[in-house]
Amino acid sequence: QVQLVESGGGLVQPGGSLRLSCAASGTIFSSRFMDWYRRIPGQQREWVGSIGTGGSTNYADSVKGIFTITRDNAKNTVYLQISSLKTEDTDVYDCHVLYCGMNYWGKGTLVTVSS
Repeated sequence: QVQLVESGGGLVQPGGSLRLSCAASGTIFSSRFMDWYRRIPGQQREWVGSIGTGGSTNYADSVKGIFTITRDNAKNTVYLQISSLKTEDTDVYDCHVLYCGMNYWGKGTLVTVSS
């Protein structure tokens, strides 16, 4: 069974940064594309970006040049560096993987941007 566990969220001031982590188990992590999404609780998820097996990345236009996704295959972990945070970046951040035709999500980690 695939499990994804996000961590690293918290309260940060506007302009600050955080590094979110998503640890994966139960899959051949290094062969999977991984995605980050974000959502206001109760609302639809918004795609943030993806990272391929070789480390290539794609980002939503709204975060391009500001957020950075990396991965460490030895640790089965994908990271989301979020910077220059604004209050509107307050969201729950989720990671996602498609594996054997099924979508898997973690429970998310809450980022609150507030002064």
